[in-house]
Amino acid sequence: MTADAGRIILVDPSNTTRELVARRLRAQGYVVEEAADPAAGADMALCTPPAAVVADLWMPSISGVQLCRLLRSEPATAEVPVILCGDTDEPRNRFWADRAGANAYVPKRRTGDLVRALRRAVLAVPAGDGFFFQLGGGTIDVRDRIARHLDEALFDSVIAAEVRALAACGSFDRLFDLFAQFLSQVSRYRWLAIATETPPRLAIHHHPSNREGVDVEARAALGLSPTVDTSGGDVFRVEDDDASATALASGPIVRTISLGTTVVGRVALSPCSTADEEAADKLLSLVARELGGPLRMTSLVEESQRLASTDTLTGISNRRAFTASMLTEIARSNRHGSPLSLVLLDVDHFKKVNDVHGHSAGDRVLASLGTLLRSELIRGTDLTARWGGEEFVVAYPSTSVEGAASAAERLRCAIEQLVVEDEHRIVIPVTASLGLAELHPGESLESFVARADTAMYESKTKGRNRLTRSANASVKSVAPGASSRRAPPMTV
Repeated sequence: MTADAGRIILVDPSNTTRELVARRLRAQGYVVEEAADPAAGADMALCTPPAAVVADLWMPSISGVQLCRLLRSEPATAEVPVILCGDTDEPRNRFWADRAGANAYVPKRRTGDLVRALRRAVLAVPAGDGFFFQLGGGTIDVRDRIARHLDEALFDSVIAAEVRALAACGSFDRLFDLFAQFLSQVSRYRWLAIATETPPRLAIHHHPSNREGVDVEARAALGLSPTVDTSGGDVFRVEDDDASATALASGPIVRTISLGTTVVGRVALSPCSTADEEAADKLLSLVARELGGPLRMTSLVEESQRLASTDTLTGISNRRAFTASMLTEIARSNRHGSPLSLVLLDVDHFKKVNDVHGHSAGDRVLASLGTLLRSELIRGTDLTARWGGEEFVVAYPSTSVEGAASAAERLRCAIEQLVVEDEHRIVIPVTASLGLAELHPGESLESFVARADTAMYESKTKGRNRLTRSANASVKSVAPGASSRRAPPMTV
């Protein structure tokens, strides 16, 4: 059966209002069926879809908002125009009508506006194919459907709110960990993965027994290289029993994560079974719509933290970040009685470099030292920073002065071998004077650095390009030219 081209269902619990509106619509040639009960009106529409539905916005038991959402969700009435009417012209009423999916909102007693809105809405409906599913089942069934739709809407809003709350995480790793914990409570999956665009990162949640196979599946689903990590480092993993250990049953579901028109990344999930696919597909579409903001926010926070702790010229930590890290290392050293050594180095004749070669050449020297200090000469546990100007500092946790002296001497030789050229490709000779100190029990950071600084100035007074220990205990340095027997120079 096709929808009657001129049949209107009018739903309003007020007999007086309903009769006035029905009289006006009939005068315009419409066939009007009246319903005082919104559940009965919904059942009428579902049994035989009309040309349009006109309903009161706020009604007892079932509101016009709920009625509109029900009609929009059912295939039989998804395209049926709905006009909602309210007592006032408040923006709040228009907002709710719009969010419910109504074609228009018209204040009561403005029946001329209602007639015109109804005409526009009916004319805008595309021609159907003449078939529909008869879904009417009485007022009890209608109330059950509305309750189900409300529950689904509440579930979706809770999911969306939980995902949006991840914006406060402050880091990608923490965001993904909390996201995986949350999603595993509302969905069953073999693995969950997120890949971001800028910066490029990859995170995977899976069962501990599935690591190798999951990596291949996740990378293929997200369009990543099967061997090279997106970030150049380790994949961030969450491995626990919250993910299922079942074998592959169906293909992964992938959704793009966007913020406005910008693609932020992709999220993928592998359902445990084909029966889980429909629910997983809907869930992943929902979370993908909400993840863009939190991912962008964590990227901005991480970038601001990186900029606040990094020296922009050299790419290594700045003095503030180094000081904060050193306070932690000093406390650890005092607590465990482990040694802690520190080297302060100053580039020799740096003013001359600027005067002869220009300040841009001086910047190249400092940038080259930053590159050197970030290289394999520094262990993963070591700390390095630009202390200020042409001064740099290196800390060696759990290292005595003897071990640090050997590492610092290798560093001095590596600096001596640096090849830095100015803009005219003239080689700039680079050497540094170093001062070494080992932490005394209970010593403050200021005193610790001051002793290394005194030793460094002693290296300056003794001819530069050498290492000196605190308390005037000199360390034998390599004479100029002897470094040619070492590794080939690093060209910058």
